[in-house]
Amino acid sequence: MEVINTKIEGVFILNPKVFGDERGYFFESYNKQIFDELIGKNYDFVQDNESKSSYGVLRGLHYQLAPYSQTKLVRVLQGKVYDVAVDLRKNSSTYGEWVGVELSSENKKQFLIPKGFAHGFCVLSETATFAYKCDEYYNPEAEGGIIYNDPTLNIDWKMKQQDILVSNKDSVLPELMDIEIKL
Repeated sequence: MEVINTKIEGVFILNPKVFGDERGYFFESYNKQIFDELIGKNYDFVQDNESKSSYGVLRGLHYQLAPYSQTKLVRVLQGKVYDVAVDLRKNSSTYGEWVGVELSSENKKQFLIPKGFAHGFCVLSETATFAYKCDEYYNPEAEGGIIYNDPTLNIDWKMKQQDILVSNKDSVLPELMDIEIKL
């Protein structure tokens, strides 16, 4: 597996080694020993989640407050999404910056988003099945979010604004400058 650094420390793109022939393909999507060795940190993933969404659906930007903050290892099983991580670590030199990557069933890339980040994705294909591992259990009391179109973040979701579909809950999230968080 190839580990690709991003402009934000601790956020990685993972490119697995895929073995393919006329029958199809095989790849190891997760091996704790290899993963921890490559990343240089020991993660204990305790929960797997999966969602299916249609074209234009934007989920996010979400985070969990301490002590329920989550590291996520995300990938796409079917379709294509644009996936984004926003640095919410107040003492970080990259606070308020974001990094995005296209994840698809074709490129099989994965995205590691550590604790202290908001996360969201937008579906670029007709449908997409999205899966991710978390190192902490979800707690609805610890849920937080930032509005996807925050002008200070200025995230390019790779989609026209009129094509973006967000839930009622996500459409009323605050801007980054209006949140106080302890991660």
